[in-house]
Amino acid sequence: MKKILIKCGGSVLDELTPDFFNSLKELQASEYQLIFVHGGGPDINKMLSLYQVEPEFHNGLRKTTKETLEIVELVLSGQTNRKLVGKLTENGLHAVGLNGSDGGCLQGKLIDEAALGFVGEITAVNDKVISILMEEGFIPVITPIAVNEEGQKLNINADYAAAAVAGAVAAETCIFVTDVPGIMVNGEVVPQMTKAEVEVYLEDGTIYGGMIPKVTSALSALDKGLESVMIVSGKTSFFTGTEWKGTNIIGKEMKNNE
Repeated sequence: MKKILIKCGGSVLDELTPDFFNSLKELQASEYQLIFVHGGGPDINKMLSLYQVEPEFHNGLRKTTKETLEIVELVLSGQTNRKLVGKLTENGLHAVGLNGSDGGCLQGKLIDEAALGFVGEITAVNDKVISILMEEGFIPVITPIAVNEEGQKLNINADYAAAAVAGAVAAETCIFVTDVPGIMVNGEVVPQMTKAEVEVYLEDGTIYGGMIPKVTSALSALDKGLESVMIVSGKTSFFTGTEWKGTNIIGKEMKNNE
């Protein structure tokens, strides 16, 4: 069956609507298998504030001390993951939460311990764990927590984790769920763009404000080797069974014979 990786940021979880979940059912009816990878930034920041731990970032990545890692995992696996699995279940979709470190699902290595602490990058994905769940009709919902060879858990950027899982399971595409219907140019959603076109729009200011991090997240997945990614809204229907709504970003210009 065809597979689709869906990356859901923590900031959009509370805004997912019944129309969004109906699109997921339409995908399943069209014989797509679904896998989720999610973040949890807002929930993590709230918990860090509660514990009076000041968040630190380096080159866009959260610096993760041992104390921060414990809070990150607590929130991702115990709160955000539960929230998303619960929403899927409430909407008639069979989902199972999976901490990325469970069964060595996500394997990684430290990027720069001195600068970033326990922040890692994915070196391998144990897709057997994911495949077993999908074969039984479940939607795996994975946290971006990896484990290294020494058994140390690592905090992984959710966009990078999504791209790695999508590549490992040979997903047809990676969908980034946001609070906007796609990339807007002159007030209208552009259904398809190349990576090069997106970069031009970023540079000339056509893509601006809150759209910038959403688009750069999608581009980061292309940089990890995916051929295409989509930006869709979690507030509306994005797939009707015959039509996609959103912006599809392809890594290169398609040739006529492709």
